[in-house]
Amino acid sequence: MILRDLLRVLGSADRRDGRNLTHEEAFRAFGAILDGEESEITTGAFLIAMRWKGVTVEELTGFARAARTRARIPCEGMGGLCCLCPPHDGADFDPPLEVAAGFVAAGAGVRILLVSDSGVPPRRGVTAGDALRHLGAPLSWDVAEVEQKVEKIGFAAIAAPAILPALLELRRVRGEVGVRTPLSTVEKLIVPSSAAVVTGAQHGPVLGVAVETISSLGHPNGIVIQGMGGSLVPNLKRRTRGIELSGDHQVPLTVEPADFGLSVQDNPELPMYGPPEEGQGTGDNPHLVRAAGEIVEEVLKGETGSARNATILAAAVILKAAGRAPTLAEGVDQAVGSIDQGAALGQLERIRG
Repeated sequence: MILRDLLRVLGSADRRDGRNLTHEEAFRAFGAILDGEESEITTGAFLIAMRWKGVTVEELTGFARAARTRARIPCEGMGGLCCLCPPHDGADFDPPLEVAAGFVAAGAGVRILLVSDSGVPPRRGVTAGDALRHLGAPLSWDVAEVEQKVEKIGFAAIAAPAILPALLELRRVRGEVGVRTPLSTVEKLIVPSSAAVVTGAQHGPVLGVAVETISSLGHPNGIVIQGMGGSLVPNLKRRTRGIELSGDHQVPLTVEPADFGLSVQDNPELPMYGPPEEGQGTGDNPHLVRAAGEIVEEVLKGETGSARNATILAAAVILKAAGRAPTLAEGVDQAVGSIDQGAALGQLERIRG
């Protein structure tokens, strides 16, 4: 099998006898995984080896292209579209405010496609999909339905396995591996190449690789940001770093809450509960899911506080990436208007039907 050969190519732990994969090798490797041609043990070993080696732009691009060729991607070629790509395994402490930010940006005139999931191991955290389910607007599993909603309403959210069903088959491996692997990045890249993209990145020297990958995949615009917990929601207690892709240019981006009068002492948080049972996560706790949905709805209804501030900053980032706002300051103004004038809440109500 191809993965055994490539594990030899990657070499031993000290890397003295190994090398990075070429784009073609990465493409074939991930294709074999998605097609079910490799055992769970070999797949797990390969993913761990890639995690510890560190993934290059060529490798991530190859993985993502292999996934895209097997996926039914909605909204390809649709004008004015911005895809929101939060972590599919969710968070333990941070509410999924990318949901609120997506509605706010849609209320300001941007077409939004949010891609999420629920119950993704090993974390199984609270996700955008969980919050939407509580709000009465669950993730869609119908690509055609999603395209219609984006066209008519300006907002839609889809389950990642609806785009690429093979992701479901990899959940057991992910649970057994027990740590994040490059799959956590690749699954966020299965979106239309014609769209602008806003996604989060973990802390560390990964921003350059992430934005180079988005550029290599053909996206015209996008922002990669190191938000709270690797999300696309900026931190309120300190500046958040990012990189903006605008055509052929990559520009460093800094989100400083104090510049917009939005800094607060504490970031928004989910309520505290005891640790989940073995094999479960915070996303399996119905009280936390309900709390996540309520926080989102309260923001859309105009309640003030840290959740509103974080949502406004996240929406400003989305509006800038989509080309709707030339600066973050103008994005903040548009986001505030979308909330205060009821446009953001109106988006949720239309999605609910």
